[in-house]
Amino acid sequence: MLCCFKRKKSPEREVQNTASSISNFDSVDSGVLYQKIMGNSNLKQHIDTAQKTGACQLRKLNLKEVPEELQRLSKMLRTVDLSDNKIPQLPPWFVTFASLKNLTMNNCKLLSLPENFGQLRKLEVLSLSGNSLTHLPQSFSNLVNLKTLTVSGNLLTAFPGELLPLQQLDSVDLSSNKITDLPHNMATLQAVEINLNHNQVSVLPESIAQCPRLKVLRLEENSLEISAFTPTILKNSKISLFAVDGNLFDMKSFHHLEGYDEYMERFTATKRKFN
Repeated sequence: MLCCFKRKKSPEREVQNTASSISNFDSVDSGVLYQKIMGNSNLKQHIDTAQKTGACQLRKLNLKEVPEELQRLSKMLRTVDLSDNKIPQLPPWFVTFASLKNLTMNNCKLLSLPENFGQLRKLEVLSLSGNSLTHLPQSFSNLVNLKTLTVSGNLLTAFPGELLPLQQLDSVDLSSNKITDLPHNMATLQAVEINLNHNQVSVLPESIAQCPRLKVLRLEENSLEISAFTPTILKNSKISLFAVDGNLFDMKSFHHLEGYDEYMERFTATKRKFN
């Protein structure tokens, strides 16, 4: 007895057949529909992978919002990358990602973060470059495990005070914003490196000399006068690298500041350590 088995079509063949069946549409409509079909297929594939690995990569999928399908993975996702999409805001349920440690949303047209963003208490690495953020929510100070923060290329006008209580913070990149002001009391800031290149900073608070772990301070292309670098900052801080090119003074005058010799001792010691 002969049996006939119907061969199952592959997802790729189904997509091709579907695309070919829409020939009655004009070419523009056909292209949009084909892209939508492929996008849905890619999304499902990425989410299926995330369910197995705990890491969800959704870059460059032309997303307008965070897919609701992610909500069912809220307890297991550790890494999420939504970069290069068009997602102006996160949904309220996003803060239920209790295991999330690494979130990347670069170039997403992000306008703001939820006020309760600080509920993501396990977050360790956060990258939000190339968006339109003007501030960080007050709850940001609850991100007690945050180690690396990148918010370059946004619209911040002041150094976020919400970073000052974060005890695990190592690296902060706030370059290419519109920051003019730093907090008057920065003594509690735990960061090892701060990048403020390409901002509009004109004053350095002397309390920056009390930052207990600060080793690298990048201030290139700002609006600093030479007087901003006081003897207290140069002598008493732990900063071993000042990157200050492109401000309102020449480097020769920086070399003649009181406290420069003490700074160079730290610089040389650090350089020797890594050679």
